Amino acid sequence: MNRKTIVATGAILAGASLALAGCSSGSGGSAADAEPADSGELTVWLVGTDTPDEARELLASTFEEQNDGWTLHVEEKTWADVSESYVAALQSNDAPDVVEVGNTQAIGFIDQGLFADLTDIRGDLGDLNPGLEESGTADGVFYAAPYYAGGRVVFYSPENVDPDNLPTTLEEYVDQGIEYRTDSMSGIYAPGRDWYNMLPYIWSYGGEIAVQDGDTWDAQFSSAESQEGLKLLQKVYLDATNAPTDGDEADANVPFCAGEAAFLSAPAWMAGSITAPEDAEVPGCAETYGKDLRAFPLPGLTEGEPAPVFAGGSNVGVAALSDSPAMAKDAVKIMLSKEYQDVMAAAGLTPALLDSNEALPDTDVAQSQAAALAVSKSVPTTAKWQEVESSLVIQDSLVRIAQGDDTAEVAEALDQRIEEILNG
Repeated sequence: MNRKTIVATGAILAGASLALAGCSSGSGGSAADAEPADSGELTVWLVGTDTPDEARELLASTFEEQNDGWTLHVEEKTWADVSESYVAALQSNDAPDVVEVGNTQAIGFIDQGLFADLTDIRGDLGDLNPGLEESGTADGVFYAAPYYAGGRVVFYSPENVDPDNLPTTLEEYVDQGIEYRTDSMSGIYAPGRDWYNMLPYIWSYGGEIAVQDGDTWDAQFSSAESQEGLKLLQKVYLDATNAPTDGDEADANVPFCAGEAAFLSAPAWMAGSITAPEDAEVPGCAETYGKDLRAFPLPGLTEGEPAPVFAGGSNVGVAALSDSPAMAKDAVKIMLSKEYQDVMAAAGLTPALLDSNEALPDTDVAQSQAAALAVSKSVPTTAKWQEVESSLVIQDSLVRIAQGDDTAEVAEALDQRIEEILNG
């Protein structure tokens, strides 16, 4: 899975001195839906190579069949373009009509008024990934539709873990992690600064990062529910892992391939790094621990139900200055249709449309990721969230918890700092 979710929203807000040339049909316009013209051109910007050619061709052919006289062009951009050039392009008189963005980037565009309201077509789009839908919604208004998702699964190798006795609840997962831990192997690989893997612990107990009350954000790490999750996480830090308390999630495939991790909760795309040959540019362990790589969704509090994980992935929005907003919304409908999302799923991408999960490859990794993402969540939808991330206050607080500090005291200070940023 593409690492798009770590691209900074701050770069979106600050970048873009030059606009990329779009191919929409005229000289700027309004997001208000007017009567569609008899003919025209629609431009869709997709990022990177994740969207398969079959899906791109399906989008263009279906749109053109449904709209005689119209042509749809798909243009491929890079994640650097999203950070550096989208804002200027979307503010120009030659704006593209539909654009793909990373899910943590969507709020930046929404906050600047660059996306049209899609509420009127929400009822046509079916059951969507909840975490990505949340990331594309602000003040109850639906601005950016989910496109495809990425999330964390728990990797393991039968070399180190009994596949016939996998944990069925989050507490069992922690208990087994403690049992599997040795002087040379983490039962659960959990470096202290890996805040993405902290989130399922608080969410499972009903906790939140922060909730909005009117114009005010109330941070929630010190709530009773979040405290339950943080105390269980501290048990992992103290009793189930050998990972460095000041380490992060980067290159977590390295200890796994060294046989130093029984359970590894990591993005599903890390399967490619683990199963790569040892002589690859980024060495994997295809002949040892990656040979029979397996995965399962992180279990939640209730037996048989997955824990909510952070939803990474992409959203698609209609440019507020699109000359053809009604036609652009038709393109979004096609991109969220069962036929299109089935193509995405068959390519190994967890689809935004939950009904298309049935088209995923029958592999542990693909199926586990889909199960986890079906109950996924996202970070607070505010443009100021990036300031929280860049401050590293969450990571620094987790290091203190990993070192044994009182979770309540750490959480009180963390909540205060988060509220200062979000409400400042």
